[in-house]
Amino acid sequence: MASSTHNPPSPLPTTMRTAVLGEPRAITVEERPVPSPAAGEVLIEVLAVGVCGSDIHYYEHGRIGDLVVRSPLVLGHEASGRVVALGDGVRSLAVGDRVALEPGVPCGACRECRSGRYNLCPDVRFFATPPIDGTFAEFVTLPADFAHRVPDSLSDVEAALIEPLSVGLWSNQKADVGPGDTVLVTGAGPIGLLALQVAKARGAASVVVTDVVDTRLDVASELGADDVVNVRTSEANLADLAPSVLIECSGVPSSVAAGLRALRPAGRAVLVGMSADPDVSIPVATLQNRELTLTGTFRYANVYPAAIGMARQRTVNLARLGTHEFGLDDVEAALTASAADPSVIKPIVRPGR
Repeated sequence: MASSTHNPPSPLPTTMRTAVLGEPRAITVEERPVPSPAAGEVLIEVLAVGVCGSDIHYYEHGRIGDLVVRSPLVLGHEASGRVVALGDGVRSLAVGDRVALEPGVPCGACRECRSGRYNLCPDVRFFATPPIDGTFAEFVTLPADFAHRVPDSLSDVEAALIEPLSVGLWSNQKADVGPGDTVLVTGAGPIGLLALQVAKARGAASVVVTDVVDTRLDVASELGADDVVNVRTSEANLADLAPSVLIECSGVPSSVAAGLRALRPAGRAVLVGMSADPDVSIPVATLQNRELTLTGTFRYANVYPAAIGMARQRTVNLARLGTHEFGLDDVEAALTASAADPSVIKPIVRPGR
């Protein structure tokens, strides 16, 4: 009888490489110990990480509002990976599973968590939000409940972009977008392009996207926008659109005001983009006279499974967004790529490269 051989899995390394923000505009690659998963956690080999606007803001300014980088910080939170070790008690995942990482871990006990609004937990630990290190690293640990298995049909980059897709899905849910709606999406960055696709998937009759960069508007057209408007060069009057829904993704104060004034009576508006000005002026008389509904969004809650389902069914195109890839040694280039080249939509960091 022929004998067979069994090759045991390779032992995990004891150290890993990480890209660390020491001060604004200063990233260094450091060796750190590979973390061990605690009970209920998994150890994940990070395969791909999307660069978010918040990463860029921390890199450039060392803070976002009251969140200040006071000690060296690992950036990155839009991540996919492979489970390589299990903490005690983990039964929902197995070594080798590919996962999308939901980066915010709430306390689970506060009023907001108990009511299902865990994105509003005051004690949430969110990757790459000071002082919590993020995923520009070769390995991270995460509670198993927040590591969502993804199908083999999704690439590592697509799995990483489940995080921003969740933002686009959450904004559409908050706006209650459905069949027959006419939707205005202001801002054709990654979130706006995802909000556009989700709106179309939810049955919107038409979606118009605005921006000031023609190359991004071209991508919006490619991804299904019924019309695009360059608000820097066009004479188009947004009020003529009379949309039923505004999904504001730019954070630009003038865009917020113009979008609200464009809404038809009883329209719904969701503010997604983060403004540098914490006190953006709102046309209150317009809200009152037209009985508009206005709300904000803060990340997302309970949408990762649905986002993975949309990606698996190809009702959204995530691959089109991951335009440029970088290794850990080139994280600074990844963080500055979109400012240097308007064709860059979503830089992707590959920690193992």
